[in-house]
Amino acid sequence: MLQLLSQTSWWVPAYGLAGAILTLPWSIGLIRRTGPRPAAYFNILMTFAALIHSALLLWAVWDQEPHRWLIPWLSVPGLDVWLTLVTSRVSVGAVLLITALSLLAQIYSLGYLEKDWSLARFYSLMGFFEAAMSGIVLSDSLFFSYALLEMLTLSTYLLVGFWYAQPLVVTAARDAFLTKRVGDLLLLMGVVTLSTIAGSLDFTHLEIWANTANLSPLVANLLGIALLAGPVGKCAQFPLNLWLDEAMEGPNPASILRNSVVVACGAYVLIRLQPVLALSPLALDTLMVLGGMTAIGASLVAIAQIDIKRAIAHTTSAYLGLVFLAVGLQQDELALLFLFVHGVAKALQFMSIGSVILTTSTQKLTEMGGLAARMPATAMAFIVGGIALVGVLPLGGFWAMVDWAESIWVTSPWLVGILAVVNGLTAFNFVRVYGLVFGGEPQPKTRRAPEVNWLMAVPMVSLSIFNLLVPSLLWEWGFLPEWSQLDLGAVALLLSSGVFGAGLSGWLYLGKRSRQPANLVWKSLRDLFAYDFFIDRLYKVSVVLGVVQGSRFTAWFDRYIVDGLVNFVGVASLFSGESLKYTISGQSRTYLLSLFIGLFVVLTSVAWAFWNWSLQ
Repeated sequence: MLQLLSQTSWWVPAYGLAGAILTLPWSIGLIRRTGPRPAAYFNILMTFAALIHSALLLWAVWDQEPHRWLIPWLSVPGLDVWLTLVTSRVSVGAVLLITALSLLAQIYSLGYLEKDWSLARFYSLMGFFEAAMSGIVLSDSLFFSYALLEMLTLSTYLLVGFWYAQPLVVTAARDAFLTKRVGDLLLLMGVVTLSTIAGSLDFTHLEIWANTANLSPLVANLLGIALLAGPVGKCAQFPLNLWLDEAMEGPNPASILRNSVVVACGAYVLIRLQPVLALSPLALDTLMVLGGMTAIGASLVAIAQIDIKRAIAHTTSAYLGLVFLAVGLQQDELALLFLFVHGVAKALQFMSIGSVILTTSTQKLTEMGGLAARMPATAMAFIVGGIALVGVLPLGGFWAMVDWAESIWVTSPWLVGILAVVNGLTAFNFVRVYGLVFGGEPQPKTRRAPEVNWLMAVPMVSLSIFNLLVPSLLWEWGFLPEWSQLDLGAVALLLSSGVFGAGLSGWLYLGKRSRQPANLVWKSLRDLFAYDFFIDRLYKVSVVLGVVQGSRFTAWFDRYIVDGLVNFVGVASLFSGESLKYTISGQSRTYLLSLFIGLFVVLTSVAWAFWNWSLQ
């Protein structure tokens, strides 16, 4: 049974790809009479099959050692390419999480996009999304992981630009695609270099090779930075973090997966590359610096947003920054725990805010309020998701943060400070969004907002229950320490930071001052956070300006130097020909004399050169 399930593990990503293919007749308009709903049903059925298969596979491999399977993919003279898969508790558990969240997001989409004319195209892209993510966590090959990351980049572009009739959406999709391509290009350089140096791109072989590799510091540093660039772009880390903000122009059901498990796939590849990155201390230091900057910076940016999706999306970058810090400390298990806890909590948060957006037809926090009484189920789901993300007892986020704080309490206290700051800012932002959306007095767009239909409510309630059960699951899996073993200092610091952030935000946004807290901050500081530290303007005056000026210089050089030289030769030939035509006399003796004179000059020159050479 184990062997059969493991050998068919490649079916799991194939289910999602099959769902995407089955929906094509509806996506491209070949089938119109039935409407787009059958396409959604086909894709949901395939995702459900993938969920059942991955659940059985996890049950089979739970007590087993990791298994590697080689599937021939390409065989030509001199080249054999194998598709390498690994089935372990970690990889199969990640697949189970991906398929479960994908199934809930697709059921949720039936209610959210109920009246959208391109529903079939959306489900086709979601199947493509799911297939790429499942393949990444099962793949044991860096080559195929890179190819699947490219599939995620393409899927992100297509889903962000889903409503392509809107000019702002088209611009956002283009910017998101180009930003991620920067990291992808550098990652490709690292992949090609690593294949040459290590002789293999399988993660298992790379780990063995890294233990005995002897690289020069320069090569190790360049290789580490190149391999790091790809996950930096995929996980929306500084300086490639702007694409996640742009991606909020896409449909909210796609944002559920993008902010929970899609960004986590880049971090998963980073974790698999950790043995290679360890060859370069500079790469690990860069990893921690970027992670720390993004964790604090994105948390500050989140509290200044007035768009509800962007206010939650920036916390995704912040928590992925904590994952980068964990990988930089070579604590892979802790990084995986953060990814799991963050994924289920963030998916629930995006489901709840999607319900608010659908019923109020707005994303502006300043136009919302008083929805707790109108949408109690949605409000409760948002509360559960927020508490699960913040370090509050007894949900999963608390245990992940305590586990990390205890491991670095003595060796790296400054990292504990970063963790406390991020936790406090996240709690502040959570209460702020809740106060503006669900607290206060109803606004014109929220007075008659109804609760969402059952297609959206069932996934929210199911995921809320799962978030409440996460501590029990972590206890069963052995991730939680005994109460007597907890470091009370770390617990007190995390709890106090969360209470302080939530309390300050509650005083500002849940009291009578709920509509004027922004006036308490200097406008310049508020704008600095609201506009993402003006990183886009920094790009314009540095990268964009450099590219534009370089393009103009290249165009000038090509026009006046390259083309000018070629045109000069042509004009000179034409002019000389026009000039020589006046020397034609029509007399043969003149032509013969000219020939003899020219021949004499040539022979004299050759003889003179030969004479000088013989004397030497």
